[in-house]
Amino acid sequence: MTQTHSWQDETLEIDARLRLASVNENFLEPLYALIISNKAWLQQAMDWPQHVVDKEDTLKTLRGNYFLHHRNFSKMFMILHDSVLVGVFSLNVIEHANKAAYIGYWLAQAAQGQGIISRALQAVMQKYAQEGAVRRFVIRCIVANEASNRVALRNGFSLEGRLKQAEFLNGRFHDQNIYARIIDSEADRA
Repeated sequence: MTQTHSWQDETLEIDARLRLASVNENFLEPLYALIISNKAWLQQAMDWPQHVVDKEDTLKTLRGNYFLHHRNFSKMFMILHDSVLVGVFSLNVIEHANKAAYIGYWLAQAAQGQGIISRALQAVMQKYAQEGAVRRFVIRCIVANEASNRVALRNGFSLEGRLKQAEFLNGRFHDQNIYARIIDSEADRA
């Protein structure tokens, strides 16, 4: 498979075992397999996994996110731990005028509890804050998603409020916590 554009892919080397690689079609097979094998786990906190029925669904998502990533509307990275795909980390929406980004992530059930999301989160925030592209980072997650709430608090985010019945998941509406962290870059201080 070839991409329709010749944009430069990005890699963020976080440490000897963890790296983030920007979205591209080369991840189709492992990403689809990871989603399918973790579907029940992922559907506890997200709606979209139920809509992944075949590889074509995943391919469409990869192609769309490839374009959005390289046009700086959002950023999507594959999380590679010991060179194995274990999840996805993204800035789902980047508001350039407000220098704000909305964070999303998911991790295979077997990769939980190793600090992978926290390390990815810190690396991405540092990169985009230093570049002056983002200063306000936001995490929204349902109240019942204890792991994501802990990630936000453990990484210096402040709870700004609770949105009532803001997310429809598994047949009902859930309250959603909204967390934010502001990181001033050198550019902001100049």
